[in-house]
Amino acid sequence: MKLWSEEIESYRTEAQDFLEALPPVAAFSPCSDPHGDLEQQVNVTRSLFAERASQLPNSTSDFAQDRFIEGLGGELRLRVFTPDGVARGLLLHIHGGGWILGSPEMADQQNEALAQKHGLVVASVDYRLAPEHPYPAAPDDCEAAAVWLLSEGAEEFGTTRMLIGGESSGAHLALVTANRVRERLGLADQLLGLNLVFGIYDLNGTPSQRDNGGRRDLLDPLAIRTFTEAFTPGMSEDQRRHPDVSPLNADLLNIPPTLISVGVNDHFLDDSLFLGTRLSAKERLVDLAVFPDSPHGFTRLRSKMAEAFQHRLDAWIGTRLVESAD
Repeated sequence: MKLWSEEIESYRTEAQDFLEALPPVAAFSPCSDPHGDLEQQVNVTRSLFAERASQLPNSTSDFAQDRFIEGLGGELRLRVFTPDGVARGLLLHIHGGGWILGSPEMADQQNEALAQKHGLVVASVDYRLAPEHPYPAAPDDCEAAAVWLLSEGAEEFGTTRMLIGGESSGAHLALVTANRVRERLGLADQLLGLNLVFGIYDLNGTPSQRDNGGRRDLLDPLAIRTFTEAFTPGMSEDQRRHPDVSPLNADLLNIPPTLISVGVNDHFLDDSLFLGTRLSAKERLVDLAVFPDSPHGFTRLRSKMAEAFQHRLDAWIGTRLVESAD
């Protein structure tokens, strides 16, 4: 069974050229010692991220407004994009960064475009980061953001129909948040869909997390271990199996329609494949988008694969908004 179209197949040569041009994984990996100090590894990772970010042009949006709500950890910032005209729905966005780094501004251009193109109110949550704030701080903040959108959305934005989405660890938090919305809040009927982009869903490690067959990627097993240990310090394997930690283990019966996107080179490939298969077996509506010769984070490349991802996402959002309005 082929997991991508002939059109996607035609982009592979360009994708392979992009792979050759990628910096070595050492440019992103925290250190070479698997038994090194966790705090040191986190600090090195943050320094590498900040250094690379400083080399990029400023991409923050002038259309975003910072809103502050009350979370379990105190004041919680949301970066909100409001479309022109009547809002057709809400999108809770959750940024990636291995639970240890990043901010909503990382996705400003993407979120501004989604707001204007689809008429969505997009709110990206500035959740607390590990290891200073380990589990459950980030999921609690994301849940608080979802509660605010669903409770204030009708009055302020004119709708409570909500999509949830995120990338990498943000996709993990998006799925965890969706589970909390339907199980703790009983508001599953207000979820239009989930956009899960190269996420990690089993924190004990899928086969591809440990070994992706030597394919070139921006992640490696050491970096994944650093992120996981920082987010869930001292947890046993049994504790990490809990669905609120590893959402691949959750009851998926009432999960809304889901778009799952991942590259074949990604160390989180199996996480997406396993989640997609489980959702299909539960007879949930799932769209699995697999992109060959594509590493973790490929959607940020200026490539035909990234354009194909964006076209698929736009079509999926459009379908969700139309079908949910019927």
